[in-house]
Order: sequence, then structure tokens, then C-alpha cells
Amino acid sequence: MPTSAKQLLRDDDSLLRQVFFNVLRHHHPNTANKVDVIYALSQAWCKSKDDGDFELLEKYLGNLKPEECILVASSFSHMLNLHNLTEEVANTQTERAGRMGELTLPTRSTNMSFIKLTNQNGVPAQKIYETLCSQTVELVFTAHPTQAFRQSLLKKYARVRGYLDELHNKRMSPYEKIELLEAIRAQVQAAWRTDEIRRQKPTPQDEMRHGLSYFQQTIMDMVPTFYRRVDTALANIGLPRLPLNHRLFEFGSWMGGDRDGNPNVTAGTTRDVVVLARLEAVNAYFQAVETLMFDLSIWRCSPELKALARRLAARAVAADPGRVAEERKKRNYADFWTPIAANEPFRVVLSHMRDRLWQTREVLHQCLINPQLSVRQALLDTDSYLDVQELFEPLHLMYTSLLSTGDESTANHKLLDTLRQVQTFGLSLMKLDIRQESTRHAEVIDAITRHLELGSFLAWPEEQRTSWLLGELAGRRPLFPPGIELSPDEAEVVTTFRTLAELPTDSLHSYIISMTRTASDVLGVVLLMRECGMTELLKVAPLFETLDDLHNAPGTIQTLLGSEWYKGHISEHHDGVQECMIGYSDSGKDAGRMAAAWALFETQERIVAVAEQHGVRLILFHGRGGSVGRGGGPTHMAIRSQPPATIKGKLRVTIQGETIEQQFGEREVCFRTLDLYTSAVLEACLDPPSAALPEWRELMNQLSETSCKVYRSYVFQRPEFLEYFNLATPVGELGRLNIGSRPASRKQTSGIEGLRAIPWVFAWTQTRFHLPVWLGIGDALAEAVEQGKLPLLQAMYDEWPFFRGLLDLVEMVMAKADPKVTSMYDAKLVRPELQALGDELRAKFGATKAQVLAIVRQDELLEDPSNGASPELDEKIRLRAPYVAPLNVLQVQTLCNLREFDAAGSSGPRAGYQPSEAEIIELLSRDPHRDGKHPFQAAMDDCLMITIKGVAAGMQNTG
Repeated sequence: MPTSAKQLLRDDDSLLRQVFFNVLRHHHPNTANKVDVIYALSQAWCKSKDDGDFELLEKYLGNLKPEECILVASSFSHMLNLHNLTEEVANTQTERAGRMGELTLPTRSTNMSFIKLTNQNGVPAQKIYETLCSQTVELVFTAHPTQAFRQSLLKKYARVRGYLDELHNKRMSPYEKIELLEAIRAQVQAAWRTDEIRRQKPTPQDEMRHGLSYFQQTIMDMVPTFYRRVDTALANIGLPRLPLNHRLFEFGSWMGGDRDGNPNVTAGTTRDVVVLARLEAVNAYFQAVETLMFDLSIWRCSPELKALARRLAARAVAADPGRVAEERKKRNYADFWTPIAANEPFRVVLSHMRDRLWQTREVLHQCLINPQLSVRQALLDTDSYLDVQELFEPLHLMYTSLLSTGDESTANHKLLDTLRQVQTFGLSLMKLDIRQESTRHAEVIDAITRHLELGSFLAWPEEQRTSWLLGELAGRRPLFPPGIELSPDEAEVVTTFRTLAELPTDSLHSYIISMTRTASDVLGVVLLMRECGMTELLKVAPLFETLDDLHNAPGTIQTLLGSEWYKGHISEHHDGVQECMIGYSDSGKDAGRMAAAWALFETQERIVAVAEQHGVRLILFHGRGGSVGRGGGPTHMAIRSQPPATIKGKLRVTIQGETIEQQFGEREVCFRTLDLYTSAVLEACLDPPSAALPEWRELMNQLSETSCKVYRSYVFQRPEFLEYFNLATPVGELGRLNIGSRPASRKQTSGIEGLRAIPWVFAWTQTRFHLPVWLGIGDALAEAVEQGKLPLLQAMYDEWPFFRGLLDLVEMVMAKADPKVTSMYDAKLVRPELQALGDELRAKFGATKAQVLAIVRQDELLEDPSNGASPELDEKIRLRAPYVAPLNVLQVQTLCNLREFDAAGSSGPRAGYQPSEAEIIELLSRDPHRDGKHPFQAAMDDCLMITIKGVAAGMQNTG
């Protein structure tokens, strides 16, 4: 980061901290003084790293009253989130300066990719155009619960971010500057006075509405803006605009469709979220059409448009102009109530479209109210939009008409933007994926085979299952016998398929089968779709998650594509495309980060090769999480480090949890996200990394095997590890956060095997240890170095994007870790006889750090400014540290208090506690679960939730 940018970051951090302190002093002067002291103590320790300074911080925080703990924790949490806004603004300012030519940035924009590919790589401009016109990035929003902050706070923070950016980006008078600072103060104060704790779990419908808000605020507007920039960049190298029928991006969703281990997602839920998304799309197009009606008052037009306008105008006259005008008046249109004369052809066509959009919206409202209605049939039975081409074609006709009459500037203004939106988002806005665990389908089929007295499907060997399924798929007999008895879980699976049959096909994308192990898992879903009345069958995508499943994936794909029936099926229904999903989160939890990363790399290569052998195109769906422990990391690095020839212009990837806010929460950030994905996929096709050398692969196999062995020897084979994990981290308390609609575990289990990857990673993040990212890697690297392979490891780091990306991410996460903080958790929370395990793990952390530094040839972490994570990350970590440390200390103290209170019950030493400040009493009274809860327990619960949210914000990725 340039010096000026670093100074901007520090100045903004100081400004927002001062604004917050002023708000805090206004409401709680005594607390503000204590927060000031705590911040100074924390700064002193972060600079000195002296044990004495840390003990002073612990002691001061330990003397706070319970009610003060809440306010102090909330103060540091708010300051940390305000600081994170300054990072986002600094990123935006740096990107903007780069686009204006004031800074030289890494090649991470589409325009710079064009320049690099043509000037440095000698790629013909026409080849770039053809590649761009065939590539598509599909971004799939999930409800994975890692966004800890309420939407109410996110919106207020977003306004502060916007005001702060405006402060740097706009010339203003002293009065305007004062007014802008007052606006910042107003939002900071409103955020401070908002209850930051989510008091009840969101429903899947709530999660979907939250996801839709990003389309309202940024995505719908920024997509056509980004297309304009791409068109301009293409013009700069002598190329035409992107074709109007091509989309660089598609959007998908798992919100309300992901039922894997989430009992709250039912068939009715899936139906609701489909209708909600279509309503959002129709509302956006309705506003766009009304705007165009004001703009396109032009009378000159092409003969084709004139003919269409005359037909529509005659239809309005035949329908009685007075009745039409009265109906439009009731609808409270902005204007143009009466039928429009044929001499304004654009307005005639747009008026007809507006009426149909209104009708479509009304039908969707009725579907939302009446769950018995078939959504698809209700739209078919009325004059509603069901096929997006009905919306796109008249807009395209108007566009070509304007071009034919020489009105290019008008055509390429708002009408072009609307066409881009319709082409990108369709009538579904974002297509819903359905995800279910593989055994749930097998149980339904087992119920059928047992009812038909064919035996138990679950008891059959895989070869028999596959043979029987293919036989049924090739035949035509109905499979569901009347009167079959199904368990509630089995009935829900069947109801879901039947509900999908009644939804518009363009609202659905793929059916994902989690924990896929065999070909019969896929064939069973295809059979159930057909038997439940789905006339247009969805793509069925196996999801390979564990290490064993990844290793077995090529064999599974080979069995599927080796079937003539199945190859014919995907050729007929899916244009010869097979989708396959690979899971980063569960594979990392199962085998550790290094072994999982290598297994994912090799699996991609192998299944793509299998598909090529059968003449099938395979699209990989990357199930990446937000954190490094779940496959997250900087977008450009992640894409560029994929195996060569596995992307081929098509990328499908999940956007999870807090990553949605980080990538789409603000207009400039949204633009940058679109830019990064486009440029990275383009370069992956036209400038792919070199194939890995045989000696690199051989060493990676060794590293993977060793790291996995060490990782599992601790996580799954040390009998004391589970207890240590439960005591040393707040994993048992994470469920109180109410940050998602689904449980922390897929099934009722006390072991790590059944725990979801999110709480597994999230819990270690809280303690600043990040164990899932690095455990096992140090041992693997040390073994290779002892064998004299350090030069080879260094060459792999220098020349192989995959290996460099892996180590850079480990380095980034280790820079955020703090063994001193981790040892505090152990000392206060872990039984003495288990603390040796913590000491052992911290020693492994230190050894891993030393091995990584030796390979990247640095004395300190993040010392090299070319680190792939973020050149300025070291500065960001330093600025965050004084806010995070007090939250860690408070979290440990709160966990101690809660666990002691739970153990002692109402007879414990805190039984006589009563909150002493009216503000805290009022805050605690907002908890709907407070009945029967002791005031001390309620205060500690709130304090714990606030520290968890705060630490999560302090550890978020900034790459």
C-alpha cells in the first residue's frame, strides 16, 4: 500500500474512533474513560508484546462489573467494525486511483488483463473477444451462518462507509464537511443505540430477504455499469460491444433450497423463496419500464416496432379505453394512465409491458398468500411473464429500432442497461439450487423397493443398486405405488420433488447431493425427479466433500458417464454438460488444509479428464467458504491457482456468509468483485499456469500424506482432543449467536465428525489459533526439509501458483494468530491435566511458522509486499490488534463466569447480583429468553455474544 494510502487508513481509523468516543462519552462518560484506558493498555501490549503489559490489561478488565463488561465489549466491537469500514474505503480509494492512472496496481482488472494479454502475451484481440463472449461466472449466494451482524447494523455501517468515501472523493465547502461529519456521527450513534444481538434465529425466508437486499442496493445497478466498462475496454483494443444475448455473470442461491441437515427448510420454504426472488425481479423491471416510458417519447421507429405498437394500441382500444384508464388509475401508476396513441410506439409497447409486469406481480402475491396454487400454472393461466424472452424481445426490438434510426446514444443509455439486467437476471433474479444429503434419497427408494417386495435397496451392493436404477430409468412404469407408507422425513423428500414440479423451471438450477459416494446417489435423484412429476429435470450435481469421497470421485463419474442411458439423458436435457461440486469446508475439516487442497487439485484434474474421455463437458462448482480454513481467500489468487484447463471459461462458486457483505455490500466493492472474477477467469483461459512438474507432484503427494496423518492424529485419534477443543474454545456457546437457520451439526453427535465445518473453524478463529488452517503442515514441510528438499520447496513456491497460493494463505492466517492469546484461553478454561496438549499444539504452531518463513525466505510473516493475500495486510492487522485483544480477554473472563455459574447454579457466588445501571437493565429486558434466567447469566450471555461477533470481525479476511 502506498504511503499516502497507509496514512489515509490511519487517519480514517483515528477519525471514526474519535467520533465513536464522543458518542460514548455523551451517553456513558464513566465507561468512556475506562474504554480509553483499556485501549491505551491494549495498544501498549500490542506494541511491546511484553507479558507484564498483557497482565495489566487482564487485571484492569477483570475488575469491571458485569454491566460494564457489556458496554466495554460493545464499545470495542463497534470500534473494530468502524475500523473495518476504513479498510474498505482505503481499498476503494486505492482501486479508484489505479483506474485513474495515479497508481500502478497488480493485474486484477479486466482492462489490465486486456493490456497484459495483448502486449505481453501476444494474444490476438479477436481471441480475447471470442473467449470473453463464451465465459460465464456463476455466483451462488448461500445462507451459511458466518455473518454475525444484524442487518440493521450492516445498513448503518454501510452509510458510514459511504459518507467516509464521500469525504475523500468530493470537493466540499467547510459547511458541507461539517454536515457530512454530523451525518457520520448520526449513524454511529444510531448503531451504538441499536441492540447488536440477534435475539432469535432467522428463518430461511429471512435469510433470502437479506440476500435479496444486495440486489436492491448494489448488484442490479452495478452489473450494467460493469458491462459498460468492459465495452469501453473492448473499444480501446478495437473490438465491438459484448453481444446483448451473452451474460458474463449469472446469480444463484441456496437460501431456502439447502435442506442438508436443516429441518427448517421444507418444500413450502423452497416455494416461498422462489416467489420472493421473482417478485424482486418483477419489481425492478417494473421501475425500469416506467423510467423508460418517460425517456422514450420518440416517434421515429423501425417498421417492425411500428407494426407491434399498432397491434397493441388496437388491442387497448378494443378493450375500452375508459376501462383501461380506470384500471391503471387504481394501480397508481406514476403516469400514462390512458391508452397511448400509436404515434408514440415506444410508449405503447412499454405501456403494455408495464401492465403485464403488474399482472405478474399480482399473481406472485397471490401465490405467496395461497400455498395451494401451482406457481407455474398460475402464471400460465394469466397474462403474466413466465418466459424471459417475452420480456427481452420487445426491449431488444426497441433497441434495434433506435440503432436503425440513428439514435445510438439513446439506445445505449438506460435501454441498454435494462437489456443487460434482463439478460443477466432473467425473471428468477437468482436461480435456486436444491441440496439434500444422499442417504435421504436412498431411504425413499428403499421404502419403495420394500413396499414392492423387491428387497431393501439400502442393503443391496452398489452394482445392484446402479443396475436396478438404470433399468427403472430406461422403462416407463410408474414407480410410486398407491398407499405406500413413508416416514415424515421420506415424505418431505417426495413433497419437495413434487413442489419443484410446480415451480417455474427458470427459477431452479441444480440439485446438489451432499455426501455423494456412488453413482447410484445421482441416478436415484434423477429417478425420483421423474417419478414425482418433473417434466423438465434439473441438473444433478454430486458433491464430493471428504478426502475419501474426493479420491473416489473419478470412479463415480466414470460409472455415470460410462452408462449409455445417463450420457443420453444429459445430452438430451442438459446439452451434454455434467456439473460436479467439490467441497472445501468439509474436506479441510476431514484432512487438514494442505491434504484437502491437494486432493481438490488432483480431483479436479481427474474428473475433467474422465469427462473429456466421454465427450462430456464438466463444469466444476466450487463450494468455497469465506475463511481460509473453509477454502476462502483472495478471489484472483484462488482462480489463478486452479489446475490448468479445469475452468475453461465456466466458473461456478459459492459466496458464503460475511463474504456476501465484503464483496457486494457497497457499489465500488461490488464493481471490483465483478472485475476480479472476469479478469481472473479470462486469464485462466488465455494465460493458464504451467502444468505441475512431476517432482512437484511427487513432493506434494508426500506433503499431503504426512500433513493429513499428523492432522488426524490430533483431531480424531487423540482421546483428549475433543474435550480440550470443547473447553478451550466457545464452540459449545456458538449456537446462542442465532446467526443462521440451521443447527451446528448435521446429526445429533458429540464428536467432531458430525460437527459442521463452520463452527469448527469459527471456534478456533475466536481463540486466535486458527488450528484447522496450519495443523500438520509444519510437520510435512519439516520432513521434506530434512530430506534436503528445501530448494525444491522454494522453487515450487516461486513457480507454481497452486503451492504459492497455499503457503501465502497459511502465512496470512498465521499473521493473524496470537499464541499468547491462545495460551490465556487454556490457562483460564482448560483443566490443568489437558493444558499440556495446548502447549504441544502451540509448539507446533511455532515450528510451522519457522518452516513457512524458510520457504518464502522471510524473517517475519507478511514481510514481503508481494504476498498474494494483500500487500497492506500487515498494516491492517496492526491497526486491528488493539481492538481485538480486549475482546479476547473479556471473552475468556465471560466464559469462565458462565461456566462457573452453570456449574454452581442459583447457589453460586453470583446469585445475589443485580445490574446497577438502568441502561443495562433495559438492555437485558430485550432478551425474549430472559424468563427464568438469572440477571448475571443474562449479562454474561450478552457480553459473550458481543465478544464473539467482535473477534469474528477482527479476524475477517481482507484479501
